[in-house]
Amino acid sequence: MGTVRNVHDRILAAPAEQVGALLDRLAAPDDPLFPSPAWAPIRFDRPLAVGAAGGHGPVRYSVAEYEPGRRIRFAFDPPGAGFHELSVEPLGPDRCRIRHLLEQPQPLGERLGWLLAVRAVHGTVIEELFDNAERAATGSLARPVRRSRYVRLLQRLTWDRPETVELPEGAVLLRAAFPTADYTDAYALELRPGMPTDPAAWEGVLRGARVVGRSPEEVLLGEDAGHLDYRASLLVDVKARTVTLGSVVRIHNRRGRLYWSVVRHAHPFMARLMLRRTHRRLALKAPGASQLVSQGMGDGHNPVMLTS
Repeated sequence: MGTVRNVHDRILAAPAEQVGALLDRLAAPDDPLFPSPAWAPIRFDRPLAVGAAGGHGPVRYSVAEYEPGRRIRFAFDPPGAGFHELSVEPLGPDRCRIRHLLEQPQPLGERLGWLLAVRAVHGTVIEELFDNAERAATGSLARPVRRSRYVRLLQRLTWDRPETVELPEGAVLLRAAFPTADYTDAYALELRPGMPTDPAAWEGVLRGARVVGRSPEEVLLGEDAGHLDYRASLLVDVKARTVTLGSVVRIHNRRGRLYWSVVRHAHPFMARLMLRRTHRRLALKAPGASQLVSQGMGDGHNPVMLTS
């Protein structure tokens, strides 16, 4: 087992107190640093303080040490070990260094995963976080980080996958669509900070489908045919931080039953695929999500040091 040590830092033309104040808002509803919604946001079970538990995406950790305005150290949850931390160091009245340090013992399997995929994504996320710090602290950003093709591929492959859920109570339009239904399903994804909360923005999940109803939280789409009718709704629940695609089908006759006996096997896959694609598209278009994709990480335009 070896230990990975990974360091990123950047010098900012701003007072340490100003950048430290941004650091103290990490994981808050108005977090100005973490590059979400392009990446899964940091979430904790309580406000930022020692003992706060959570993480981002599949990476789980808790706050082990916290010096407000200066440093936050996160300890990885068992069975993992090690830590990562963000810190701000003053370099004068109007200059400071923001730094991210990761140290983690890794067995061979984890080490291979780190070298093949995790390191590239980790480096991109941290440099985008530094971009946000520079933009917020100085009002400008001279050379934003650009995602490599490889990182974009990894981001696409690891994007959130919809979960099968019960039809939400809040899907009022869908629940009222038919007196009875022959088929019902629903799939949900996390609504990341910065993503649109107007259901109209999500209509593209079903391209070409007719809008048959709207409410402030839900848009209802559907079509009627001689053999069956269907309705699909996009419900944006800001409080629960979810977007849900629900469907109901009403079958009229034997032709409809035959048709649906074939289509129903592909329907769950297609519904999840369309919701996932729309979720990713809207996340990457949202303010704060970098859309610069032509240049990779390793071109030297950010001060990065990698040691292992």
